[in-house]
Amino acid sequence: MGTRWSTRIDADPSVDLAALQQDLAAAVAQVDAQMSPWKPDSDLMRLNRAPVGDWVNLPAEMLEVLDCALAVHRLSAGAFDPCVGALVDAWGFGAVRDTPDAQAIRAARQPMPPNANGRLELDRPAGRARKRAPLQLDLCGIAKGYAVDRMAAVLQQHAVRHALAALDGELRALGSQASGKPWAVALERPEAGRRAVYGVIELEDLAVATSGDYRRYLEVGDARLAHTMDARRGAPVNNAVASVTVLARTCMQADAWATALLVEGAHDGLATAQRMGLEAVFLLRRPEGLVEVGLGRFGRQPLPAAPHPAC
Repeated sequence: MGTRWSTRIDADPSVDLAALQQDLAAAVAQVDAQMSPWKPDSDLMRLNRAPVGDWVNLPAEMLEVLDCALAVHRLSAGAFDPCVGALVDAWGFGAVRDTPDAQAIRAARQPMPPNANGRLELDRPAGRARKRAPLQLDLCGIAKGYAVDRMAAVLQQHAVRHALAALDGELRALGSQASGKPWAVALERPEAGRRAVYGVIELEDLAVATSGDYRRYLEVGDARLAHTMDARRGAPVNNAVASVTVLARTCMQADAWATALLVEGAHDGLATAQRMGLEAVFLLRRPEGLVEVGLGRFGRQPLPAAPHPAC
């Protein structure tokens, strides 16, 4: 998935760490093999190549992710859209090209049924799916979170009760630390080309995911294009939101909703987060600097700053 995974654990001495590491690596590799848009032989790419109307047999894990993706698409009024693969490639963020292509962008913007549920049909009991319209799926806004959930499941299978699983900007805590203290997770300051801590989030039996415009982007002339696509505009997200961080019981949910709220922007995103009962914090770019707006635990008080300056 183009990044690294890690776990921090407080484990009983009886835990076989070598076997645990092997099983964690296998879980992440399985998600990558199924859902990567960069692997021509992945299950995702098999579905993308299939003719419209043909049923395609898919693994249960991928169908679970597709089901969640379609649900978040519906609940976010299309802000989260798993059918943005053609746009991702056209704007230079996929496996096809590394710069925007005007002709490909025009083709990717061709009218389609607005509802992703009408473009893709799932038959989970039979383990299959089919496209009802020409489309190219991209699950990068949800698959990493799901991979973290798979890691959490492996940790539980190995009887690990205190752990923090991470993959890129998605993390999930199992319990607390063995000392009883929550797991402390740094929220990154949304600045391109610089790693610095904005604040600290404490996790216990909870997942967190952050989506932003500052890590993966393309510079075209004086413009900086973020990698997250707004399917409604047919273009990269372009608003005042620097990052959105969401807490949820599963990392798959946190990942998808962080993407959706980033696309929606400050006004609509905050309204959606409130309607859905999400705990979320938005970092907004304003003339006076970064402004923090939060809901749930984030709405009660500002995030605590890091105890030490970032390296």
